[in-house]
Amino acid sequence: MALWEFARLPHGFTELWCQELSSLDQLARLRSRLRSTMTGSATVERPDEDHWSERLVLIADELASNALRHGGTPVAAAISQADDQWLVAVSDASPDIPPTPAQGRDPGKGGFGLYLVADLSVRHGWTTIGRGQKTAWAVVTAV
Repeated sequence: MALWEFARLPHGFTELWCQELSSLDQLARLRSRLRSTMTGSATVERPDEDHWSERLVLIADELASNALRHGGTPVAAAISQADDQWLVAVSDASPDIPPTPAQGRDPGKGGFGLYLVADLSVRHGWTTIGRGQKTAWAVVTAV
């Protein structure tokens, strides 16, 4: 079984917002916006209580940076919610390049973000939208 399998986006989530990204420099704004949406503050004010939201921030950062580095623009990161579950979905312009975790690489060279996303999320996957987009997604429970 593959770590990152082709799977449709989960149903029942309501999109709260979507942010387009054109460079890695915009990731800081994405992280701040996510924190504000989930906790009401752009910074971590209660690290002992905000651990679930920081998982979501880390997941969004990993998926968005991968999309910008490997998937090509346009890149868009969307946040959606269904009760106590949050969905991060990041789309890019490379539907033929699935998320592929690093294998056989020196850990000092990085490339292990997809493993981290898989470990931190309750569900994850990727799908294509039409002919021109791929979306990698992950779900975190707010607990």
